[in-house]
Amino acid sequence: MRIELEKEDDDRWIAEVPELPGVIVYAQNRESAVAKVEALALRVLAERLENDEAIPELNSFFTLPA
Repeated sequence: MRIELEKEDDDRWIAEVPELPGVIVYAQNRESAVAKVEALALRVLAERLENDEAIPELNSFFTLPA
């Protein structure tokens, strides 16, 4: 999944995963923004899995025996 980063005028960083609506964070530095948005994206994906929502991006990640 793609992470978009932007530095604000007040030196805060914004990180967002456009494929997951609402997955956006603010942080004091770039590294923290990336870590926070990755963690939030994983929580959102886990919640979707727990609620039986389809996540097409994971279809190539997991395999089932034939």
